[in-house]
Amino acid sequence: MPFCRAPGVRSSGDWRCFSLGMMGILLGVWVLAAVTGAIEGLPGQDRGNARTVVLTRTLHEETTAARAKRAAAGARSSSFTACRLKLAASDLKKLDQNTHETAFHGDDGSSFTLTWVGDGTGVILVLSTISAPQGVVFEAGSSRLYRSEDYGKTFHDITHVINNTFIRKEFGISTGPGNSLKVILIGDVPASEKNGGVIFTSVDAGVSFRPVQLPFHPLQAITFHYLNPDYLVTISVDGGLWLSLDFGNSWNKVHENVHSFMWGSGITLFFSTSPKGTVDADRRGELYLKRTEDLGRTFTTITQNIFSFGYIGGFLFTSVMEKVGEPRVIYVSSDQGDIFNKAQLPSATMEQFYSVLDGDEDMIFMHVDDPGADTYFGTVYTSDDRGILYSKSLERHLFGGEGKSDFTNITSLRGVYLTNVLEEDGRIRTVISFDRGGEWRLLNKPENAECGKNTKNCNLHIHGEYSRFSGLAPMLPLSDPSAVGLVIAHGSVGDSVTSAWPDVYVSDDGGYTWSRTLRGPHHYAILDSGGLVVAVESHSDRLIKTVKFSTDEGQCWNLYNFTEQPIFFAGLATEPGTKTMNLTIWGYRAEEEYRATWVAVTIDFQHLLTRECGEEDYVEWLAHSTGGRDSATVGCVLGYRETFRRLKKLSVCRNGRDYVVSRQQSPCPCTREDYMCDYGYYRHENSSECVEQEELNNHVLEVCLNGEEEELQTSGYRKVPSDRCEGGFTPSRRERTISKHCANSSRVTSAKSTSERDSTILVTVACVSVAVVALATAGFLIARKLLCTERVPAYRFSALQLQDDDQCITVEPQRVTVGNGGAYHNDSDEDLII
Repeated sequence: MPFCRAPGVRSSGDWRCFSLGMMGILLGVWVLAAVTGAIEGLPGQDRGNARTVVLTRTLHEETTAARAKRAAAGARSSSFTACRLKLAASDLKKLDQNTHETAFHGDDGSSFTLTWVGDGTGVILVLSTISAPQGVVFEAGSSRLYRSEDYGKTFHDITHVINNTFIRKEFGISTGPGNSLKVILIGDVPASEKNGGVIFTSVDAGVSFRPVQLPFHPLQAITFHYLNPDYLVTISVDGGLWLSLDFGNSWNKVHENVHSFMWGSGITLFFSTSPKGTVDADRRGELYLKRTEDLGRTFTTITQNIFSFGYIGGFLFTSVMEKVGEPRVIYVSSDQGDIFNKAQLPSATMEQFYSVLDGDEDMIFMHVDDPGADTYFGTVYTSDDRGILYSKSLERHLFGGEGKSDFTNITSLRGVYLTNVLEEDGRIRTVISFDRGGEWRLLNKPENAECGKNTKNCNLHIHGEYSRFSGLAPMLPLSDPSAVGLVIAHGSVGDSVTSAWPDVYVSDDGGYTWSRTLRGPHHYAILDSGGLVVAVESHSDRLIKTVKFSTDEGQCWNLYNFTEQPIFFAGLATEPGTKTMNLTIWGYRAEEEYRATWVAVTIDFQHLLTRECGEEDYVEWLAHSTGGRDSATVGCVLGYRETFRRLKKLSVCRNGRDYVVSRQQSPCPCTREDYMCDYGYYRHENSSECVEQEELNNHVLEVCLNGEEEELQTSGYRKVPSDRCEGGFTPSRRERTISKHCANSSRVTSAKSTSERDSTILVTVACVSVAVVALATAGFLIARKLLCTERVPAYRFSALQLQDDDQCITVEPQRVTVGNGGAYHNDSDEDLII
């Protein structure tokens, strides 16, 4: 199994880079697990490099007994048959004429890394690599580089352009932000080479490359600045922080003993360092957090004695142990580190962790692990617009021992979040919020799905990250802002998530109502801004040759045989976003002597849907109008209504690449739904009333802000950040400054760290594989778990894992394939663990 490093993070030990799916995409959910604890999963910057997909031929065979048991459970629970349409002969001819197959003969690569260059350019670079045999310490292998400039319809071998140089498998290819057309390849050079490493840079989307000799050996991917692609930063194997301001032509070592870094606002760069001469400062919480605002010329120490840090949505978080032996706490800054205030959250012991689930400049979702070892659940809190005051949003939130959270931002409709909770009886149930965590409810049962006779509570439950890790669902819920209201997900009906193979469900109103659309697990993608949905059955043990596509958001499906010679499926791949109408199906065919040939089949649906949509093809739709509210508040979420213009289901036409979502907004009167429960208050399930937490009853609420103590006088409500309601319900709330100094805040300081703390950290990373470049997705600093333990886990959620109990958690039981950003949304930060 190859080793890799996460971008922007350095450790004294190796981090295992494990595939989250057979033949799948290595998606980077980083789990920086710390026995001392850390900031789990700060959804960092430069989200979702969905530009890169990794495919592998590694097979994983589920045990025969487990497969049979799942299949039997699925057969008992589903008599559903999807709606199918007969493809017209003329349409079949058009598809045949615009289906392009490429066979990569003679390429024995065990994995293919696909990277899209620029936006709408049609350029794809494919890196083929062969790893050394298992058990061999030397990991270098051969590599080939291919290029396509027509969205994958044809590929050309351009390995000669880089002088046939081997390229690193784990972080060998990086692309610049936006439409910069800049590419960096990192040569596979042994660290013992005295002259340093080698990179190849391109400014023309891979047409040509220029070799550059580095004065160091990169420890990780080279990270682009999120706005200026000429600014590059990375960490070397000896802990140096290296910066280039001319797209890698020249490099300067700007600091030593660096553990991690993150771009802040503008050209601000944050990084953590250990004091000179110290060992394991990160494990003892003795790191310094520094900041440079002039690209490395000067530095400021903004805080010290930290375990970890993260930056998201303008908020800078640090995980700190204020005194030796005491629980860790979170300090937050909203001014780039000038002033830190203590977040009003429960403290975390060595067995607990914090995780930033999602956030922006208005609000943060923070998961706080419940006390006790291996609880596998915690409480979700939501912040005010300063990131300081937090209110309880959801209890018993599932957070698996592998660092897997099912928390999902439904990006196709404003304010919608979906996740799973672990009930006291051990069952996993899905809940959804339509108002940014203000209120959570169970999902409604689809009309075309039935529960068993003995089912007490019949609801739809969605499979998330935990199910994907367990091998039940090949993909996470999928949505996109350009496809308004559309959500595609794997799910099952009943009183909880079940272990039977899930079916595919679709919602066209952001999660209020659902419909079962396909039987069994599938890989799926959204094209043409929701005007076209495609799917391929998920099979690890049989050949496939059919793709399904729908022009009515999954109500009915057309079937098309894209090849005469079936292939073993490896993954779907589409250009990031949903604008494209090109879909590439990747796989391989078995050859003689245990060899295999990689195959890419690209279908251009643009020639099938030739008519441009007109005004008559769209209809006005009021969002959030399905919830059964009264006429005064129907459609009101976060203080205003939104009416969209969306495509009629019966219209078979093309939105086109220039399609822009059209919306109209109008304000709403304030109600309790526009308010979150204030600090010290919480909502009971299915209630909009805020009640005081028992442990804070009759206590004066005092908060330390900027060194001054403030007394909080509240009736239990505070307006949801970014809510724009007017008039109506207006509860009283006031913060009164008390003339008393407090110590729960700090200003920029350069004082040296003198405290000593004994603790140990285990760092485990699930990385985005090779192109985890600009993917500042999220580091999980989990305070406890080993992926492989010497005991069988004592607590198993529901009945999800039917395979025989192993003493080691399997990390390759499923295929993870994502097209157009599939499993990770570009506008949604992944869990960041502190």
